[in-house]
Amino acid sequence: MESVVLTYEMIAVLAILAVTVFLFAFEIVRVDVAALLVLVALGLSSLYPDYPGLVDPSDLFNGFASNAVISIIAVMIIGAGLDKTGVMSTLAGRVLKFAGQTEGRVIGTLSATVAVISSFMQNIGAAALFLPVVTRISRRSYIPVSRLLMPMGFCAILGGTMTMVGSSPLILLNDLILNSNKSLPAGTQSMQTFELFSVAPVGFALVCAGIAYFVLLGRFVLPVAKEKIAAAGNMQYFRDVYGIDGQLFELRVTRSSDLAGKQLKDVESRGRAGWILAIRSEGESSIIPARDTWIWVGSELAMMGPKDEIERYAKLHGLEMKSVVDSFAEFLSPVHAGIVEVVIPPDSDLIGKSIAELQFRRKFRARVLAVYRIDDIIDSDLPSVVFQAGDTMVLHSRWKDLITMSGDSNFAVVTDFPQETFRPEKLRFAAISFAIALCLILFTDLRLSIALMVGAVGMILSGVINIEEAYRSIGWQSVFLLACLIPLGLATEQSGTAAWVASQTLIVFHGVAPWVLQAAIAVLATIFTLVISNVGATVLLVPIAINMAIGVGADPAMFALTVALATSNSFLIPTHQVNALIMGPGGYRVADFIRAGGVMTVLFLVVMLAVLNLVF
Repeated sequence: MESVVLTYEMIAVLAILAVTVFLFAFEIVRVDVAALLVLVALGLSSLYPDYPGLVDPSDLFNGFASNAVISIIAVMIIGAGLDKTGVMSTLAGRVLKFAGQTEGRVIGTLSATVAVISSFMQNIGAAALFLPVVTRISRRSYIPVSRLLMPMGFCAILGGTMTMVGSSPLILLNDLILNSNKSLPAGTQSMQTFELFSVAPVGFALVCAGIAYFVLLGRFVLPVAKEKIAAAGNMQYFRDVYGIDGQLFELRVTRSSDLAGKQLKDVESRGRAGWILAIRSEGESSIIPARDTWIWVGSELAMMGPKDEIERYAKLHGLEMKSVVDSFAEFLSPVHAGIVEVVIPPDSDLIGKSIAELQFRRKFRARVLAVYRIDDIIDSDLPSVVFQAGDTMVLHSRWKDLITMSGDSNFAVVTDFPQETFRPEKLRFAAISFAIALCLILFTDLRLSIALMVGAVGMILSGVINIEEAYRSIGWQSVFLLACLIPLGLATEQSGTAAWVASQTLIVFHGVAPWVLQAAIAVLATIFTLVISNVGATVLLVPIAINMAIGVGADPAMFALTVALATSNSFLIPTHQVNALIMGPGGYRVADFIRAGGVMTVLFLVVMLAVLNLVF
């Protein structure tokens, strides 16, 4: 590679790069604000007399309409649409049923499922979707949540390497390659862009390595939480104030049970010792069943209460206590149901009426667990309780039923709860929209952004997700971050800064084998992604990697792909969005990530480089 002379233009770009890394690393301002400052600085460079600017002003905002940005927006909308149908939650229930209670099997099944989902939607979305599922599995299997969340989070990140739409750097890569093709030296063959599943062998190997790592070595590297995390943020409050334990258990009525042939109203007055929340008989489930619901031999009961009390009740009445919640796992999961406080306002029509008179369960689809009145907690003989102004009810309800109640002026719901509505009836339309987008990507020459947007628009037109929900599903911080950094990558390329950095690096690594240089690029990308965003690291390093590959006669496209993959190697400290998401619920410290993530970081580099060189 010929020596490149450093110019004032290159010095200006290097200064902006240094400021960008500084702002990202020390978080003086939000990363999207930092990216906007970079965009403005590039634009202001055109004020210099007789100078067109580091980036042509007419190209400055092209990032907002780039293939990568539009693709990311479409992926977010498609992911939100699939979530709205409840298909992800249903899949989570199947995972729980299959995995059982063995730690290795739970980790393997859960991690593999999250990885597959993450390959087609943003990994932060996949991790957030499975966060309540992991908590539920932990509560039922008695495996500490800290031993499940980290494998789930790491595999969500790894899953994003299995397709070209699984992570922002891979979505961005093809655009960066096309931009670099315009600046290649004369006589250099243009690089080809990557297809949807081009990276599948590498991603699959990384996911398998990650799962094997946690299954085989998890007991040595994963921390053990000192205490269990509550199923929901409010559960500790209800336990302290009302003595209500939110653990859920499933029991089956045996032939010897004295509950068989009785109605629910004859057997349920147990107060804090346990509440029957659902009954399943002859294949039909009744959630928040009416008081005149019959119980038969073979009926399955969902009970909530302290484990020792439920075990005592099961033994007393001849009930078989199941090891896991199976029949009601989906209906009563924290994703769909929970406990809230509801106040009776002074102008409520319910004042002066009893719970039994109102047929509260049948009419409002909610179970009254307790009533708080002045300084008294009433949790026995609840059907006869007559409502007074200011009474606070503790209810268990499904969120979709609570949404209706929250719009009724007779109630004041004072506890925050998930107010999203699921549309399982739209599953077919969501599947068709997703399949059409996938087919367009695989079997046509349409740009990725167009193919994905077809799927996103299909979700909206078919009613899977409305336009307001689509707007809310878009992570605008990620959009602005990416769109504002694309011009910086363009300036790095066009000014010759990438070529100069590459030439200086080759001087340092003079005479080494190309694979050593590739490994150095991978390590550099890993370090960059720990201190700045993975998108920023990709934009900065891909042009440099391409120039270095050309300098040593290696495949520039493979070096570029090395960068885009290595920027997902973010396990050592909790700077990645997924790691930040699981840190609190898992009770992790930075030292926990260093211990478990240190080995994962090295394993990622070894597997990625080996498979890249074998496949490409």
